[in-house]
Amino acid sequence: MRAIARSFERVLPSVRSLKNPVFAQLYLAQTISLLGDALTWVGLALLAFQLAGKDSALVLAVALTLRVTAFVFLSPLAGVLADRLDRKLILVVTHLMRMLIVGLLPFVGAIWQVYVLIFALNVFNAFFTPTYQATLPLVVGKDDYPQALALSSATYELLGVLGPGIAGGVAVLIGARQIFFLDALSFLVAAVLIFSLPSLLHKPSEATVKPTVGVWRGIQEGTTRLFMDIPIRYALAMELVAAVAGAQILVNTIGYLKGGLQQGDVQYGWVMAAFGIGATLSALAVGALDKKLTRTNFILLGAALTTSALLPANAVGYVPLLGLWLLAGAGQNWVNLPAQALIAERIPSAIQGGVYGAHFAWSHLWWALAYPLAGWLGSSFPGQSFLYGGLIGLALLAIVQLTLAPQGTLGWAFAEHEHEIAAPGQPRKTIRHRHFLNTVDSHQHRHY
Repeated sequence: MRAIARSFERVLPSVRSLKNPVFAQLYLAQTISLLGDALTWVGLALLAFQLAGKDSALVLAVALTLRVTAFVFLSPLAGVLADRLDRKLILVVTHLMRMLIVGLLPFVGAIWQVYVLIFALNVFNAFFTPTYQATLPLVVGKDDYPQALALSSATYELLGVLGPGIAGGVAVLIGARQIFFLDALSFLVAAVLIFSLPSLLHKPSEATVKPTVGVWRGIQEGTTRLFMDIPIRYALAMELVAAVAGAQILVNTIGYLKGGLQQGDVQYGWVMAAFGIGATLSALAVGALDKKLTRTNFILLGAALTTSALLPANAVGYVPLLGLWLLAGAGQNWVNLPAQALIAERIPSAIQGGVYGAHFAWSHLWWALAYPLAGWLGSSFPGQSFLYGGLIGLALLAIVQLTLAPQGTLGWAFAEHEHEIAAPGQPRKTIRHRHFLNTVDSHQHRHY
């Protein structure tokens, strides 16, 4: 059995992070919570149809807008509080509050009540996610963080594919409104798992507490760090490129598939599943190739892949579209995951929460801009929306690469530093020089 386990780890190195018992329990809580999220959105879609009928799409669009709005405005504050308050307490409270909110959804009778509850739900999502992101490096350490992040993201993507199907089956068995009660139970179980974690999460270390700095100053500092660090700023800009491509896929696939290709709901489900599977596999690949490619190379490759996949999409049929969306999903995660890893590597732990919160807000702002662009292209150019979206994405990619790319983004990085040398019978000299590195962590070199 041990030999099998070692072989499995060699194929999927991300599972090694589960040897950490604290992370394993936190990961289980996250998985249960993600399944609850799938129940939430399937139940919301069914509830919207009950309340609005043919206008249910408008209800869902408003709900998604409220979701992004909560993230943009509250995530920076949430990240700063994660640096000052008990992170374990934040994670538990956000789960319990979401449990109470989704427990009220079965009783709504008006659309405005849906809007109020969905906004409130995502207020607590806005506090949960940056806190979880800032906690992960502390739990697993910087060496294992890329693998833990890859496993968490792969699970997120996989449940994004399988979760709606599971939730749909549950809704058939117990009813559309009753699904929210099961959803609430999932948040309760996740809260109990987090509450039972050891003291490692119970109180932030002294290095992570800065009580003398005000909350507003902390928000400013988190945003400043996000934009002043060259690789992180580059990653954030590339996330705009990924958002433009991703919004095209999420918004315009249904119209092209059913209107242009005359396919049905089942085919639409498989196409979107391909997008999620690509994201899942690429998340595992990030963990496997972590030491072989620089973070910025991963980001550049992902942005180029996800935008290029759009270009021929309007000219292909159903089967080729599956392959294109598989590549586009892979590209999405190769942009997003290294961006989070860069924050863990380059930002001091004392302010990581504030930077994660700022990053969460800005990255969702990109989607708030990309969704309307995708809707306009889909309605104005239904036969060329993917082509034009891909061209816009590639133009943004070129601008970001030319203006913001850090040194070494195309495969080789160089380091500049000083050495003291002393020849026999000569005084010691300090020589400053630069040398090339083929990975971000390889600093060994030889002098003659």
